[in-house]
Formats: sequence, C-alpha cells, structure tokens
Amino acid sequence: MGLSAKQRDQAERRIRAAIDRLLIGQIPPGGACDVKTLAREAGISRAALYRTWGHLQDEFEKRRAAAWSAGEQSDPREARIARLRDLNQKLTSKLARTHPEFNQLKERHQLALSVLAAKDDELQRLRRQRSTCSGTSPAFVSGQRQGDDAKGVVPLPRR
Repeated sequence: MGLSAKQRDQAERRIRAAIDRLLIGQIPPGGACDVKTLAREAGISRAALYRTWGHLQDEFEKRRAAAWSAGEQSDPREARIARLRDLNQKLTSKLARTHPEFNQLKERHQLALSVLAAKDDELQRLRRQRSTCSGTSPAFVSGQRQGDDAKGVVPLPRR
C-alpha cells in the first residue's frame, strides 16, 4: 500500500527538518550526524530513507560534506575524533623523532655506568692495596722519607 500525497509531504518535511537540526548540531543523545540518526529523527526506517527518499539522503550527505570541508563540525563527537587524530599524528611523529635520541642516551648511560663500575673497582683495589701496605711493620713506615722535621716520628694509622 503506497503513501498518500499528504503522508509523503509530511514525511519529506520531517526529513528536511531532521537534516536541518542535525546540521546545526542538535544531535540527540546516543546519535551522530549520520544517516541512521537522520532516519530515526525523521521517524522513518533507514531502508525507506534509502529507497523512497534517496534524494534527501544524498542532499544530507552533500550538505554535511560541505559543512565539514568549510570547517564546521555539527557533530561534537566527529570534531573530537578529528582533534584526537591530529593529536595522535603529532605525538607519533614526535615519538619517531625522539626514539633515536632516547636510544643514544640509553647507550651513553650504559657507557657511563660501566665507566663508574670500572672506577669503583679500581678504587676498591687501591683501598685494599693501601690497607695491606699500612698493615706492615712500623719500621717500614718510619723508613719512608717523610721530611727533615719528621725523623723518628711514627705516623698514626689512618681510618
């Protein structure tokens, strides 16, 4: 059973009104600026929108594309998605730039740690060597040249 001219006219007006609302940003909760929401807002099925009012669906998509290319975002979710895509791209490129620098810093850090470990080993060896030398007899220590005024003075052990 077909629609009467009056029903057809009312449905077309509802669709056009829904198009206008969606394009100015009056998006219903849980909806988006898309054909599915357009059909729901107009009170018709999506299949009917595609079959019977395909020209209005095409008009909606053209107007939406024109608004997007002009920089207008009627759907706040779409604007947020676009903003997050841009941010993601910026952060990805920043990560790509800093990754080699980070690897170079890690290598320098490893080198610095190995140099510190070598210096610590040398310091421990010198401390052990000094402690074995200071554990020798006092005659050996006093026999060392300590200056003219230090004859016969036994040095105190160092801590």
